Amino acid sequence: MSVAAKLALPTRMITFEEFKKLDLKIAEIKEVKDHPNADRLYLVKVNTGSEEKELVAGIKKGYKIEDLIGKQVVIVDNLEPAIIRGVESKGMILAAQDKETLCVISPDKPISLGAIVK
Repeated sequence: MSVAAKLALPTRMITFEEFKKLDLKIAEIKEVKDHPNADRLYLVKVNTGSEEKELVAGIKKGYKIEDLIGKQVVIVDNLEPAIIRGVESKGMILAAQDKETLCVISPDKPISLGAIVK
């Protein structure tokens, strides 16, 4: 489905209580590798301030590996682990995408790792 088609879909409203279930945190990208079984995915190791986790992220279209190391990003920290192309992902990096651009959601100034996104 194209980005335009996805944007045209009606939005399902959620309650504030549902939103509060998301554990959105600031994490720092420590390591990035190409996914062994996918051309558009990276394996990304992040530090949340209290632990390191490995995530599978579909952000290769927008970033070179060297541009991601040390970058602070917003992650969904309490997402149920999923196997993506044979590799376990223990969270999700938030990103935005339109027809031409993909960008990770990142604070505009340094903040403590593990800071809660509200």
